[in-house]
Amino acid sequence: MHPLKLMSSPTLFTCSSFPRCFLTTNLFSSSSSLEISPWSGLQAWRDSPLNESRFWGRNGPELSPSSFDANDYGLSSASSLAELGSLVLSAGDPLTKSKLSHLAFSKWRNEKLPIGSCVPPSRPARPIKPQLVSPKEIPAPKDSGLPLNAYMLHNLAHVELNAIDLAWDTVVRFSPFLSILGEGFFADFAHVADDESRHFAWCSQRLAELGFKYGDMPAHNLLWRECEKSSDNVAARLAVIPMVQEARGLDAGPRLVQKLIGFGDSQTSKIVARIADEEVAHVAVGVYWFASVCKKLGCAPCSTFKDLLREYNVELKGPFNYAARDEAGIPRDWYDTSPTNNGHKDKQGTNEQLSVVYERLASIISMECENASSIKPPD
Repeated sequence: MHPLKLMSSPTLFTCSSFPRCFLTTNLFSSSSSLEISPWSGLQAWRDSPLNESRFWGRNGPELSPSSFDANDYGLSSASSLAELGSLVLSAGDPLTKSKLSHLAFSKWRNEKLPIGSCVPPSRPARPIKPQLVSPKEIPAPKDSGLPLNAYMLHNLAHVELNAIDLAWDTVVRFSPFLSILGEGFFADFAHVADDESRHFAWCSQRLAELGFKYGDMPAHNLLWRECEKSSDNVAARLAVIPMVQEARGLDAGPRLVQKLIGFGDSQTSKIVARIADEEVAHVAVGVYWFASVCKKLGCAPCSTFKDLLREYNVELKGPFNYAARDEAGIPRDWYDTSPTNNGHKDKQGTNEQLSVVYERLASIISMECENASSIKPPD
Protein backbone atom coordinates (compact mmCIF):
# COMPACT_ATOMS: atom_id res chain seq x y z
CA MET A 1 0.00 0.00 0.00
CA HIS A 2 1.24 3.46 -0.89
CA PRO A 3 2.25 5.33 2.28
CA LEU A 4 -0.24 8.10 1.55
CA LYS A 5 -3.30 5.89 1.13
CA LEU A 6 -6.20 5.68 3.51
CA MET A 7 -6.00 3.03 6.17
CA SER A 8 -8.79 1.25 8.01
CA SER A 9 -7.12 2.35 11.24
CA PRO A 10 -7.80 5.79 12.75
CA THR A 11 -4.91 7.37 10.84
CA LEU A 12 -5.41 8.97 7.44
CA PHE A 13 -1.95 8.32 6.13
CA THR A 14 1.60 7.54 7.17
CA CYS A 15 4.90 8.18 5.50
CA SER A 16 6.91 5.05 6.17
CA SER A 17 9.79 6.15 3.99
CA PHE A 18 10.46 9.12 6.26
CA PRO A 19 11.62 8.48 9.84
CA ARG A 20 10.20 11.81 11.00
CA CYS A 21 6.59 11.81 9.80
CA PHE A 22 5.76 15.22 11.15
CA LEU A 23 8.90 17.06 10.12
CA THR A 24 8.22 20.75 10.63
CA THR A 25 9.59 21.91 7.28
CA ASN A 26 8.14 25.25 6.25
CA LEU A 27 6.54 24.43 2.94
CA PHE A 28 6.08 28.08 2.14
CA SER A 29 9.79 28.84 2.34
CA SER A 30 11.87 30.15 -0.54
CA SER A 31 13.97 27.03 -1.04
CA SER A 32 13.85 25.41 -4.48
CA SER A 33 11.19 22.69 -4.76
CA LEU A 34 9.48 23.81 -1.54
CA GLU A 35 8.76 27.26 -2.95
CA ILE A 36 5.02 27.82 -2.86
CA SER A 37 3.39 31.22 -3.16
CA PRO A 38 -0.28 30.89 -2.20
CA TRP A 39 -2.78 32.86 -4.23
CA SER A 40 -3.04 36.31 -2.67
CA GLY A 41 -6.83 36.28 -2.72
CA LEU A 42 -7.31 32.97 -0.93
CA GLN A 43 -8.22 34.33 2.51
CA ALA A 44 -10.57 36.94 1.07
CA TRP A 45 -12.34 34.16 -0.87
CA ARG A 46 -12.69 32.12 2.32
CA ASP A 47 -14.11 35.07 4.24
CA SER A 48 -16.54 36.16 1.53
CA PRO A 49 -20.29 36.09 2.34
CA LEU A 50 -22.68 33.62 0.74
CA ASN A 51 -23.09 34.40 -2.95
CA GLU A 52 -26.76 34.41 -3.84
CA SER A 53 -26.28 35.81 -7.37
CA ARG A 54 -27.29 32.67 -9.23
CA PHE A 55 -29.10 34.38 -12.11
CA TRP A 56 -27.28 36.15 -14.96
CA GLY A 57 -29.05 39.40 -15.78
CA ARG A 58 -28.56 42.08 -18.37
CA ASN A 59 -25.64 43.59 -16.45
CA GLY A 60 -24.21 40.49 -14.86
CA PRO A 61 -24.97 38.27 -11.85
CA GLU A 62 -28.18 39.00 -9.96
CA LEU A 63 -30.16 37.46 -7.14
CA SER A 64 -32.15 34.50 -8.39
CA PRO A 65 -35.75 35.42 -9.24
CA SER A 66 -36.92 32.15 -7.66
CA SER A 67 -36.21 31.01 -4.12
CA PHE A 68 -35.64 27.49 -2.86
CA ASP A 69 -36.62 25.90 0.41
CA ALA A 70 -34.34 23.32 1.99
CA ASN A 71 -37.43 21.43 3.13
CA ASP A 72 -38.35 20.82 -0.51
CA TYR A 73 -35.28 18.64 -0.94
CA GLY A 74 -35.00 16.87 2.40
CA LEU A 75 -31.98 18.82 3.56
CA SER A 76 -33.71 19.92 6.75
CA SER A 77 -33.10 16.51 8.32
CA ALA A 78 -29.33 16.59 7.70
CA SER A 79 -27.30 17.49 10.78
CA SER A 80 -23.77 17.74 9.39
CA LEU A 81 -21.85 18.92 6.35
CA ALA A 82 -21.01 15.35 5.35
CA GLU A 83 -24.69 14.34 5.39
CA LEU A 84 -25.59 17.39 3.32
CA GLY A 85 -22.90 16.54 0.79
CA SER A 86 -24.13 12.98 0.48
CA LEU A 87 -27.63 14.24 -0.36
CA VAL A 88 -26.21 16.46 -3.11
CA LEU A 89 -24.28 13.53 -4.57
CA SER A 90 -27.48 11.46 -4.59
CA ALA A 91 -29.44 14.00 -6.64
CA GLY A 92 -29.71 12.97 -10.30
CA ASP A 93 -31.35 15.99 -11.91
CA PRO A 94 -28.63 18.53 -12.78
CA LEU A 95 -30.54 21.69 -11.84
CA THR A 96 -31.70 20.08 -8.60
CA LYS A 97 -28.12 19.10 -7.81
CA SER A 98 -27.04 22.68 -8.45
CA LYS A 99 -29.72 24.08 -6.13
CA LEU A 100 -29.03 21.47 -3.47
CA SER A 101 -25.33 22.27 -3.52
CA HIS A 102 -26.01 25.91 -2.70
CA LEU A 103 -28.64 25.08 -0.10
CA ALA A 104 -26.33 22.57 1.57
CA PHE A 105 -23.43 25.01 1.84
CA SER A 106 -25.76 27.79 3.01
CA LYS A 107 -27.37 25.60 5.67
CA TRP A 108 -23.99 24.49 6.99
CA ARG A 109 -22.69 28.05 7.19
CA ASN A 110 -25.83 29.65 8.61
CA GLU A 111 -26.55 26.97 11.20
CA LYS A 112 -22.90 26.34 12.07
CA LEU A 113 -23.34 22.58 11.74
CA PRO A 114 -20.46 20.18 12.46
CA ILE A 115 -18.48 18.51 9.67
CA GLY A 116 -19.71 15.09 10.79
CA SER A 117 -18.97 11.85 9.00
CA CYS A 118 -20.82 10.00 6.27
CA VAL A 119 -20.21 7.34 3.62
CA PRO A 120 -20.61 8.77 0.12
CA PRO A 121 -22.57 6.97 -2.60
CA SER A 122 -20.36 4.76 -4.79
CA ARG A 123 -20.85 7.27 -7.60
CA PRO A 124 -22.96 10.41 -8.03
CA ALA A 125 -26.45 10.14 -9.43
CA ARG A 126 -26.72 11.19 -13.06
CA PRO A 127 -29.55 12.10 -15.46
CA ILE A 128 -30.46 9.93 -18.45
CA LYS A 129 -28.99 12.60 -20.71
CA PRO A 130 -26.36 13.44 -21.72
CA GLN A 131 -25.33 10.04 -22.95
CA LEU A 132 -21.86 9.25 -21.59
CA VAL A 133 -19.49 7.97 -24.27
CA SER A 134 -15.76 7.55 -24.74
CA PRO A 135 -13.79 10.72 -25.61
CA LYS A 136 -13.32 9.49 -29.19
CA GLU A 137 -17.09 9.38 -29.63
CA ILE A 138 -17.66 13.00 -28.62
CA PRO A 139 -18.79 14.78 -31.79
CA ALA A 140 -16.76 17.62 -33.22
CA PRO A 141 -18.50 21.01 -33.09
CA LYS A 142 -19.58 20.82 -36.72
CA ASP A 143 -21.24 17.42 -36.12
CA SER A 144 -22.81 18.18 -32.74
CA GLY A 145 -25.94 19.92 -33.94
CA LEU A 146 -25.06 22.91 -31.75
CA PRO A 147 -23.51 26.23 -32.78
CA LEU A 148 -19.99 26.75 -31.44
CA ASN A 149 -21.02 28.95 -28.51
CA ALA A 150 -23.63 26.43 -27.34
CA TYR A 151 -21.16 23.59 -27.91
CA MET A 152 -18.61 25.28 -25.67
CA LEU A 153 -21.25 26.11 -23.06
CA HIS A 154 -22.41 22.50 -23.02
CA ASN A 155 -18.85 21.30 -22.45
CA LEU A 156 -18.45 23.87 -19.71
CA ALA A 157 -21.74 22.90 -18.08
CA HIS A 158 -20.58 19.27 -18.06
CA VAL A 159 -17.32 20.27 -16.37
CA GLU A 160 -19.16 22.35 -13.77
CA LEU A 161 -21.70 19.63 -12.98
CA ASN A 162 -18.91 17.13 -12.45
CA ALA A 163 -17.00 19.69 -10.41
CA ILE A 164 -19.94 19.94 -7.99
CA ASP A 165 -19.71 16.20 -7.37
CA LEU A 166 -15.91 16.15 -7.27
CA ALA A 167 -15.88 18.75 -4.49
CA TRP A 168 -18.67 17.17 -2.44
CA ASP A 169 -17.15 13.71 -2.80
CA THR A 170 -13.91 15.10 -1.38
CA VAL A 171 -15.83 16.52 1.58
CA VAL A 172 -17.83 13.37 2.30
CA ARG A 173 -15.25 10.69 1.47
CA PHE A 174 -12.55 12.14 3.71
CA SER A 175 -14.88 13.30 6.49
CA PRO A 176 -13.77 10.49 8.87
CA PHE A 177 -10.37 12.19 9.01
CA LEU A 178 -11.48 15.59 10.28
CA SER A 179 -9.08 15.45 13.24
CA ILE A 180 -6.10 15.17 10.90
CA LEU A 181 -7.15 17.36 7.97
CA GLY A 182 -8.86 20.07 10.00
CA GLU A 183 -12.19 21.82 9.49
CA GLY A 184 -10.70 24.31 7.02
CA PHE A 185 -10.14 21.54 4.48
CA PHE A 186 -13.84 20.68 4.39
CA ALA A 187 -14.95 24.32 4.50
CA ASP A 188 -12.83 25.09 1.45
CA PHE A 189 -14.11 22.22 -0.68
CA ALA A 190 -17.74 22.86 0.31
CA HIS A 191 -17.16 26.46 -0.78
CA VAL A 192 -15.73 25.19 -4.08
CA ALA A 193 -18.86 23.07 -4.57
CA ASP A 194 -21.04 26.13 -3.99
CA ASP A 195 -19.10 28.14 -6.58
CA GLU A 196 -19.36 25.33 -9.12
CA SER A 197 -23.11 25.04 -8.59
CA ARG A 198 -23.55 28.74 -9.34
CA HIS A 199 -21.44 28.38 -12.47
CA PHE A 200 -23.57 25.46 -13.65
CA ALA A 201 -26.72 27.53 -13.06
CA TRP A 202 -25.35 30.34 -15.23
CA CYS A 203 -24.38 27.93 -18.00
CA SER A 204 -27.78 26.24 -17.94
CA GLN A 205 -29.57 29.57 -18.07
CA ARG A 206 -27.51 30.77 -21.02
CA LEU A 207 -27.97 27.48 -22.87
CA ALA A 208 -31.74 27.88 -22.47
CA GLU A 209 -31.55 31.44 -23.81
CA LEU A 210 -29.77 30.06 -26.87
CA GLY A 211 -32.47 27.44 -27.34
CA PHE A 212 -30.58 24.43 -25.94
CA LYS A 213 -30.18 22.53 -22.70
CA TYR A 214 -27.65 20.40 -20.91
CA GLY A 215 -27.96 16.89 -22.33
CA ASP A 216 -28.41 17.94 -25.96
CA MET A 217 -25.12 16.28 -26.95
CA PRO A 218 -23.08 13.35 -25.62
CA ALA A 219 -20.45 13.86 -22.93
CA HIS A 220 -17.64 11.80 -21.44
CA ASN A 221 -17.11 10.36 -17.98
CA LEU A 222 -13.39 11.03 -17.71
CA LEU A 223 -13.81 13.57 -14.95
CA TRP A 224 -15.47 11.20 -12.53
CA ARG A 225 -13.12 8.38 -13.55
CA GLU A 226 -10.18 10.49 -12.42
CA CYS A 227 -11.97 11.13 -9.15
CA GLU A 228 -12.48 7.40 -8.59
CA LYS A 229 -8.76 6.78 -9.05
CA SER A 230 -8.01 8.81 -5.96
CA SER A 231 -10.84 7.63 -3.75
CA ASP A 232 -8.44 6.11 -1.19
CA ASN A 233 -5.80 8.83 -1.13
CA VAL A 234 -6.35 12.44 -0.19
CA ALA A 235 -2.96 13.57 -1.48
CA ALA A 236 -3.63 11.91 -4.83
CA ARG A 237 -7.10 13.51 -4.99
CA LEU A 238 -5.53 16.93 -4.56
CA ALA A 239 -2.76 16.23 -7.07
CA VAL A 240 -4.92 14.67 -9.78
CA ILE A 241 -7.98 16.93 -9.71
CA PRO A 242 -7.16 20.58 -8.94
CA MET A 243 -3.40 20.44 -9.58
CA VAL A 244 -3.47 18.50 -12.86
CA GLN A 245 -6.94 18.44 -14.37
CA GLU A 246 -7.86 22.01 -13.51
CA ALA A 247 -4.33 23.25 -14.17
CA ARG A 248 -4.57 21.85 -17.71
CA GLY A 249 -7.33 24.35 -18.26
CA LEU A 250 -4.87 27.12 -17.47
CA ASP A 251 -2.79 26.01 -20.45
CA ALA A 252 -5.60 25.66 -23.01
CA GLY A 253 -7.63 28.72 -22.08
CA PRO A 254 -6.25 31.37 -24.45
CA ARG A 255 -7.00 29.41 -27.62
CA LEU A 256 -10.51 28.51 -26.50
CA VAL A 257 -11.49 31.97 -25.36
CA GLN A 258 -10.37 33.40 -28.69
CA LYS A 259 -12.79 31.07 -30.46
CA LEU A 260 -15.65 32.05 -28.16
CA ILE A 261 -15.02 35.77 -28.51
CA GLY A 262 -14.51 35.37 -32.26
CA PHE A 263 -17.93 33.76 -32.51
CA GLY A 264 -19.41 37.12 -31.52
CA ASP A 265 -21.45 36.07 -28.47
CA SER A 266 -20.83 38.92 -26.05
CA GLN A 267 -23.22 37.70 -23.35
CA THR A 268 -21.69 34.23 -23.19
CA SER A 269 -18.20 35.74 -23.19
CA LYS A 270 -19.08 37.79 -20.10
CA ILE A 271 -20.42 34.75 -18.29
CA VAL A 272 -17.35 32.74 -19.18
CA ALA A 273 -15.01 35.54 -18.08
CA ARG A 274 -16.75 35.82 -14.70
CA ILE A 275 -16.62 32.08 -14.15
CA ALA A 276 -12.95 32.06 -15.08
CA ASP A 277 -12.20 34.82 -12.59
CA GLU A 278 -13.84 32.85 -9.78
CA GLU A 279 -12.23 29.53 -10.71
CA VAL A 280 -8.69 30.61 -9.82
CA ALA A 281 -9.51 30.02 -6.15
CA HIS A 282 -10.16 26.33 -6.78
CA VAL A 283 -6.70 25.60 -8.13
CA ALA A 284 -5.21 27.59 -5.26
CA VAL A 285 -7.19 25.55 -2.74
CA GLY A 286 -5.75 22.33 -4.17
CA VAL A 287 -2.18 23.63 -3.95
CA TYR A 288 -2.68 24.90 -0.40
CA TRP A 289 -4.05 21.64 0.96
CA PHE A 290 -1.58 19.46 -0.92
CA ALA A 291 1.21 21.42 0.74
CA SER A 292 -0.53 21.03 4.10
CA VAL A 293 -0.86 17.25 3.70
CA CYS A 294 2.80 16.95 2.71
CA LYS A 295 3.80 19.00 5.74
CA LYS A 296 1.93 16.61 8.04
CA LEU A 297 3.71 13.72 6.35
CA GLY A 298 7.12 15.33 6.45
CA CYS A 299 7.37 14.60 2.72
CA ALA A 300 8.84 16.90 0.09
CA PRO A 301 5.84 18.17 -1.93
CA CYS A 302 7.64 18.27 -5.29
CA SER A 303 8.81 14.65 -5.25
CA THR A 304 5.55 13.48 -3.65
CA PHE A 305 3.53 15.15 -6.40
CA LYS A 306 5.63 13.48 -9.10
CA ASP A 307 5.51 10.08 -7.36
CA LEU A 308 1.72 10.22 -7.15
CA LEU A 309 1.33 11.08 -10.81
CA ARG A 310 3.53 8.14 -11.76
CA GLU A 311 1.58 5.77 -9.51
CA TYR A 312 -1.79 6.93 -10.81
CA ASN A 313 -0.61 7.03 -14.43
CA VAL A 314 -1.37 10.72 -14.87
CA GLU A 315 0.51 12.48 -17.64
CA LEU A 316 1.58 16.09 -17.54
CA LYS A 317 1.26 17.67 -20.98
CA GLY A 318 2.64 20.98 -22.20
CA PRO A 319 2.90 23.57 -23.47
CA PHE A 320 2.31 25.23 -20.12
CA ASN A 321 0.86 28.65 -19.39
CA TYR A 322 3.54 29.59 -16.86
CA ALA A 323 2.02 32.94 -15.89
CA ALA A 324 -1.33 31.41 -14.93
CA ARG A 325 0.28 28.46 -13.14
CA ASP A 326 2.64 30.76 -11.24
CA GLU A 327 -0.30 32.82 -10.03
CA ALA A 328 -2.16 29.69 -8.93
CA GLY A 329 0.86 28.80 -6.81
CA ILE A 330 2.17 25.67 -8.56
CA PRO A 331 5.99 25.77 -8.64
CA ARG A 332 7.39 25.13 -12.11
CA ASP A 333 9.75 22.38 -11.07
CA TRP A 334 6.80 20.31 -9.88
CA TYR A 335 5.47 19.86 -13.41
CA ASP A 336 8.04 21.01 -15.97
CA THR A 337 11.14 18.88 -16.55
CA SER A 338 12.11 20.47 -19.86
CA PRO A 339 15.69 21.73 -20.28
CA THR A 340 14.45 25.28 -20.75
CA ASN A 341 13.02 25.35 -17.22
CA ASN A 342 15.89 26.16 -14.89
CA GLY A 343 13.74 27.37 -12.05
CA HIS A 344 13.69 30.96 -13.31
CA LYS A 345 10.84 32.77 -14.94
CA ASP A 346 12.43 32.80 -18.38
CA LYS A 347 9.07 32.72 -20.17
CA GLN A 348 7.31 35.16 -17.90
CA GLY A 349 7.52 38.06 -20.35
CA THR A 350 5.73 36.22 -23.13
CA ASN A 351 3.03 34.84 -20.87
CA GLU A 352 2.35 38.16 -19.19
CA GLN A 353 1.29 39.52 -22.57
CA LEU A 354 -1.81 37.30 -22.38
CA SER A 355 -4.87 39.21 -21.28
CA VAL A 356 -6.29 38.66 -17.82
CA VAL A 357 -9.47 37.28 -19.38
CA TYR A 358 -7.47 34.75 -21.37
CA GLU A 359 -5.61 33.59 -18.30
CA ARG A 360 -8.73 33.30 -16.17
CA LEU A 361 -10.86 31.60 -18.79
CA ALA A 362 -8.47 28.67 -18.68
CA SER A 363 -9.95 27.56 -15.37
CA ILE A 364 -13.51 27.28 -16.65
CA ILE A 365 -12.59 24.64 -19.17
CA SER A 366 -10.65 22.74 -16.52
CA MET A 367 -10.14 19.16 -17.49
CA GLU A 368 -11.45 19.60 -21.06
CA CYS A 369 -7.85 19.30 -22.25
CA GLU A 370 -8.16 15.62 -21.45
CA ASN A 371 -10.01 15.38 -24.75
CA ALA A 372 -7.74 17.63 -26.75
CA SER A 373 -6.33 14.82 -28.85
CA SER A 374 -9.76 13.57 -29.86
CA ILE A 375 -11.81 16.75 -30.15
CA LYS A 376 -10.56 19.12 -32.82
CA PRO A 377 -12.24 22.54 -32.99
CA PRO A 378 -12.89 23.93 -36.45
CA ASP A 379 -10.23 26.16 -37.93
